[in-house]
Amino acid sequence: MKIKKFELWSGITVLFLGLFLLFLIYPMFGILRQAVISKDGDFTLKEFVKFFSQSYYSKTIYNSFKVSIAITALTLLIGIPLSYFYSFYHVKGAKFLFVASILCCMSAPFIGAYAWILLLGRSGIITKFIRDVFGVKIGNIYGFKGILLVQALKLFPLVFVYMNGAFKNIDKTLMEASENMGCTGIRRFFQIVMNLSMPTILAAALLVFMRAFADFGTPLLIGEGYRTFPVEIYNQYLGENGTDHNFAAAISIIAILVTALVFFLQQWGTGKYKFSISALHPIEKKSLKGLKGALIYLYSYLLIAVALLPQIYIIYLSFRNCDQAVFKPGYSLANYQMAVKKLLMRSITNTTILGVGSLALIIVCAILIAYLVVRRSNVWNHTIDTMSMLPYIMPGSVIGIALVIAFGKQPLALTGTIWILLISFVIRRMPYTIRSATATLQQIPISIEEAAISLGASKLKTFSLITVPMMSNGIISGAILSWVSIVTELSSSIILYNNKNITLTMSAYVAISRGNYGLAAAFSAILTVVTAISLVIYLAVSKSEDIKL
Repeated sequence: MKIKKFELWSGITVLFLGLFLLFLIYPMFGILRQAVISKDGDFTLKEFVKFFSQSYYSKTIYNSFKVSIAITALTLLIGIPLSYFYSFYHVKGAKFLFVASILCCMSAPFIGAYAWILLLGRSGIITKFIRDVFGVKIGNIYGFKGILLVQALKLFPLVFVYMNGAFKNIDKTLMEASENMGCTGIRRFFQIVMNLSMPTILAAALLVFMRAFADFGTPLLIGEGYRTFPVEIYNQYLGENGTDHNFAAAISIIAILVTALVFFLQQWGTGKYKFSISALHPIEKKSLKGLKGALIYLYSYLLIAVALLPQIYIIYLSFRNCDQAVFKPGYSLANYQMAVKKLLMRSITNTTILGVGSLALIIVCAILIAYLVVRRSNVWNHTIDTMSMLPYIMPGSVIGIALVIAFGKQPLALTGTIWILLISFVIRRMPYTIRSATATLQQIPISIEEAAISLGASKLKTFSLITVPMMSNGIISGAILSWVSIVTELSSSIILYNNKNITLTMSAYVAISRGNYGLAAAFSAILTVVTAISLVIYLAVSKSEDIKL
C-alpha cells in the first residue's frame, strides 16, 4: 500500500488549525460555557430568551446593523473616488494625502470621539460659531447621525488604502482596449474599473462593516439613546451600574453568529467575481488640468482636512493649560511634563515592541493563510480563514476576558505578561492583512507560478520569489492598517494591561477615565507623532512606488 506523502502545506494547515484551536477556539469555549451554564452549574438558555424576549435588548441588533451598513456605504462612497484620483492622476502632495489618510483612522478611541464633541457638540466651537455668525442651528453630534459621521470619517481610509492596491493591479491595456471600444469616462469607471476591483471592494466593505459593528467607544460617548450591540456587551461586562457576565456572554455569542452570517455572505459575493489579472503594464497617471483638476484637488484635500480635524484639535489641546477636565486660557508644556511623570517612556517602549512584534507575526501568518485559501482551497483551509475572521467580528473586551479565563492559570499562565497582549493583538488585527493579501492573490494568475515550476523552480522557491513579491501590494496595504490598529488598540487592552505593559493608547484612556483631559490630549498627540514617524519609516522601507515618501 502506497503511503501518501505529507506535504509542507499540509503541515502548515495543521499548524494553523492547532494555533487557532489553542489561542482562539479554546478561549471562546469559556465564553460559550458562561453563556449556557448558570451560576449553579446547570445548563440553561435563559440568557438568550432574556435577550430576544425584551425589545430593550433585541433592538440593539437592528441598531448595530443599521449604523454599520450606513457607515460601510458612506465609506465606499467617499473612499473609492479618493483612491481613484490618487491612483489614476498626478495629484500634487499625493504622499501627504496618503499619510494623512492613515492618521485619520488612528485616533485613539474615546478621545477622538471626545474631540468631535468639543467641535460639534451642543456647545461645540463649530456649532456655536455657525449659530452665532449665521444664525443657523446645525444640530449636534449625538445619536445615529453623529456615529455615522465620526465612524465614516475614521474608517474611509480602510477603503482608500485597499483600493490603491487593487487599482495598481489593473493593466493599462484593458483600459486602452475599453477606450478603443468607446467605453470612456464614468461609464468605463463603473463597467471596467469597478468590476475589476470588486474582490477588493468586498474585502474592504467587510472590514469596515466588522469594525463599525464591533466598535463601542464611539456609540458609548455620542450615541446617547442609540444603543448598539457592543455597548450593551461592554455595559454587562464592565458597566458601573452592575454587571452580568452570563448575559454579556450570551450577547457575545449572538454577535458572533450574526457577523459570521455577514462574513459568509461576503464570501459568497466574492465567489461571484473569481478572475485573475496581471498588471504587466501598470496604469500611467494622467495630469490634472482645468476645472476637472480643481474639483479633484478640492475633493481630495477637503475630505482629508475634515477627517483630520479631530487629530489637529487634539494636538492643539495638548498645549492648552488644563485643570483636569477644564481647559483654561494660555499655553504651556505642562501636559507633556505631566506625561513624562506618568510612564511616558514605558508606554512608548511597550507600544513599539508590541507593534513591531505583532506586525511581523501578522505578515507571515497572513501570507501563508492567503496562499492556503486561494491556491490550496479545501474545507480545512477555509475553516482556518473563517476562524481568522472571528476575532475581528467580536468586541475586543470579549476577546480580553476570554484570554484571561483561558490563560489565567497553569499550565499556561500568561495573564499579566506582555505575551498575552501580543497574542491578543495578533489574532484581533490579522484580518486586515489576510483579507487584503487574499484579495490580491485572487487576481494573480496561477499560470505564472506554473510557468516558473515548469522551468525548474521548486514550489517553495516559486512561492517565495514569485508569488509573495507579486502579493506585495496587498500585503503592504493590509499591514499598514494592521499596524495602525495595533498601536491604537484599546478594547482588549483594558482587560489585559497592567503598569508594566501599558501602552500609549491605554495611558490616554486612563487619563480620560480619571478626568484629566489635558494629559490625555498629550498622550494622544504623542501617539499621533510616533505613529506618523513609524509610518513614514515603514512606507519608505517598503519601496512601494506610490507610497514611498
